Amino acid sequence: MVSKFHPVRAREWVPVHYSEERWRTLEQLRCEAEKILSALAEKNIKAFAIGSLARGDVTPKSDVDIHVSGYVPSFIVAASLAEHGLRVDHYEVVQATPETAVKIIAVIDERTSITIPASRLSKTEEEFGRFAGAVDLDGLRRGLRVPGVNKRLLLIVPTEYGHAERSVLGFERETANLLGISLETVQERVRVRTRRAVRARSGFFLHKVLPPDSSPEKTLLDLASKLPALRLKLTGVLT
Repeated sequence: MVSKFHPVRAREWVPVHYSEERWRTLEQLRCEAEKILSALAEKNIKAFAIGSLARGDVTPKSDVDIHVSGYVPSFIVAASLAEHGLRVDHYEVVQATPETAVKIIAVIDERTSITIPASRLSKTEEEFGRFAGAVDLDGLRRGLRVPGVNKRLLLIVPTEYGHAERSVLGFERETANLLGISLETVQERVRVRTRRAVRARSGFFLHKVLPPDSSPEKTLLDLASKLPALRLKLTGVLT
């Protein structure tokens, strides 16, 4: 089985013109993201909207994906949302592989979530936002759209009419230069996305779903007491 996000190998730039409906969808999603980022900003929590919402190439199924730049206790995130009429539906604690970062995800609804790093980030993990495209609260308010790479490994560059796109494959160095990130980050994301496309699933080494009144941090610490590798990952952040 091949993933619907199978990487594209288009070598030429392709212009994509947005319909009025697509512009409206983008505006709606960015308004939702702005409300969340504004709530977090009141608690001095630095966060970004990432992905298609930041680039502009949204669809009706696009997510509102918010990433916090550094660890913040989950209860503070939940409290900041509650003050603005938003609530956490459930939490997830995830780790893609034993080598990657541990994350707490506060899920608001089926397409809206806030990701909080619960361990130190590697260089490629720190640069993921710029790889996918990321805008902060000020950028959203100014209508800023930024370049980034989608799940099909297409580099999306915003234009007045919509965007221009080209495959990252074969243009890894040019992509890194345009996005202002390391070549290693681009190469790593290409490896990850290509592997997922072949397997048609992402999968997690660690994945637990928790009720909204639970403590994701306590769950991680309980697990870490039995798993030395996880305990090492959490060192300096939760321990």
